[in-house]
Amino acid sequence: MKYALVNNSKAQARKGLKGVCPSCGAEVIAKCGEQKINHWAHKKTHSCDPWWEPETEWHRTWKNRFPEEWQEITFTSKQTGEKHIADVLTNQGLVIEFQHSHINSDERKSREEFYENLLWVVDGTRLKRDYTRFLKGKETFQMVKQGIYRVDYSEECFPKDWLASTVPVIFDFLLNEVPIEDNENERKTLYCLFPVQIDSYVTMAEIPRSAFVKSIIDGSWLERTKHFMDELNRIKKELLEQRRREELKRANELFRGVMGRKQYWPRRIF
Repeated sequence: MKYALVNNSKAQARKGLKGVCPSCGAEVIAKCGEQKINHWAHKKTHSCDPWWEPETEWHRTWKNRFPEEWQEITFTSKQTGEKHIADVLTNQGLVIEFQHSHINSDERKSREEFYENLLWVVDGTRLKRDYTRFLKGKETFQMVKQGIYRVDYSEECFPKDWLASTVPVIFDFLLNEVPIEDNENERKTLYCLFPVQIDSYVTMAEIPRSAFVKSIIDGSWLERTKHFMDELNRIKKELLEQRRREELKRANELFRGVMGRKQYWPRRIF
C-alpha cells in the first residue's frame, strides 16, 4: 500500500512510522529499503484485500499521475458490504485498476462485477514477447478513422487473458527505464481494446498518454467512451439484425423451392 492512516491522516510510508490500514483498521508498518519502493505492510502476514498484489514502480508511477485523494480508495459494495481497495477512484465513480502481474479469469470477472464502472490499465511489458507480438499483429490492423482500428485477429495481438474482459482494457508497453519525454518512442502510445466484438473483429484505439490522463482528470473519458461503445453496440445490433433477415430470406426461398416441386407419391399396394 502507498498510504496508511497516521494520526487519522493519510500518509505515505517513512522509516520508523506505524499506521493503520484504512480498509480493515489493522496495524501496518512502514517498509522502506533500497530493493523495493517504500510501502505499508500489514504487521501480521496477511492482507485485508485478497485482490492485493505487490506494488511495482510501474504501479506507483501510474497512481502518481492522478490526484492523491483519488488513490487507494476503499470501495464498499452496497449490496453485500464487501470491501476492496481501488487503485484509483475518480470523483465520477470510475475505478482504474493497474495490473502488472498475471490475473486469472475468475478474479478478473469478479473485479469487473464488483466495481460498477471499471477501467483496466495493463502492463504490456510483463512478458517480453507481448510487445513484439503486438507490433507484428499491428501490421494487419485496418484503420477505420484516425487512431481507430479494426482488429481481425485479436488473439494474435493481445494477451488472451484480456480478450474476454467486459470493460475497456488499456495496454501500456512503455518500459519504466525509457524516458516518457522521448517522443520518438512508439511505446509512449497507449492502446485501448474495447469489449465489443462485432462479427469476428474487435476495435482498438490509439491514445496519447497525456491525453488519456487529462481525459480522466477532467471527466471527459466516461462520456466519450460511453458514446463510442454505444455506437459499436449499435453497429453490432444492426449487423446481427441484417444477418437474421438474410437467414430468414434464405429459409423462405428454400421452403418455396421445396413446396414448388412436383411430388410423386408411390401407389399403395394392398
